[in-house]
Amino acid sequence: MSLDSVMDAIRSFPGVTRKRPIREVVGFFPTSSFPRVAAAEGEDAAAISYGDDYILFATDGIMESLVSADPFYAGYFAVLVNVNDIAAMGGRPLAMVDVVSMSKSKVCNQILRGIGAGVEKFNVPIVGGHTHPDCKYNAIDISIIGTVPKDDIILSSTVEDGDDIVFVMDLDGFYPEGLMYAWDTTSRKDACTVQNQMEAVAVLASRRLVHAGKDMSNPGSVGTLGMMLETSRKGASIDVGKIPVPEGADLTRWLLAYQGCGFVFACPPENSAEVIEHFRKAGCDGAVVGKADGGSELKITVDGETGVLFDFKKDMITGCSPKK
Repeated sequence: MSLDSVMDAIRSFPGVTRKRPIREVVGFFPTSSFPRVAAAEGEDAAAISYGDDYILFATDGIMESLVSADPFYAGYFAVLVNVNDIAAMGGRPLAMVDVVSMSKSKVCNQILRGIGAGVEKFNVPIVGGHTHPDCKYNAIDISIIGTVPKDDIILSSTVEDGDDIVFVMDLDGFYPEGLMYAWDTTSRKDACTVQNQMEAVAVLASRRLVHAGKDMSNPGSVGTLGMMLETSRKGASIDVGKIPVPEGADLTRWLLAYQGCGFVFACPPENSAEVIEHFRKAGCDGAVVGKADGGSELKITVDGETGVLFDFKKDMITGCSPKK
């Protein structure tokens, strides 16, 4: 596996390139004039001030290709991705609402079965929503709210110079048939195990061990790190060879995979071992894969060869400048 092939795969991956329009969309909805909005664009969830807590508010729409390929997984992942967004902020989810659009009742039933499985697995209720029964397409979108104490919130825009970059990932999973980049670590595990993994982030947050964090989502593990650095206006150097990988896994596919349970953290070096051990107890492998710096480049090393994957002075993933 060459450095150039890895960098080309990440840069051209749709999970990365399809993030670019975000900048144009958020430009229509400025939040700076709303004092209760503590965090918004560039974060996994918005944080709205409410007493001693933040209300965390997020939403995700499932890609059309996934709805077509496997409607059950589309419904299930619609729950999972939202729960992950709340967990990534150090929060605990409270409830969800959904919007189901359908052209075929059979597809809709499979989506609803998937949502039901997700509700049972993660113990987060669907409390309302909206149904479009007469569409020319099938779609599922879910919004979620959660809470986090103000002192515990984990942002993705607060990486500091000299932080260790820590990846934690559940290697005990599989790629569902027909879903090339979806690493499923939750559907075959019991609900208690899965919920404990999500709770692990909230416990970590309460210990104030990390400066920043993000859940590994559609851009893959390295692409997610890129988003975190971009919003933090920082650079980093990482060694791909240090990233936890399942035995026998194809490296490029693994780097691009959406993780059922995977997080990237930036933390003081003296806290890294505790962060890794904390997640090991929850069933995840972890490692220090690199270090953040005050530059603008994400550099990666593959088999001893190093290159610049992104230079955020000229490259863009989302282009978001989070509210400070």
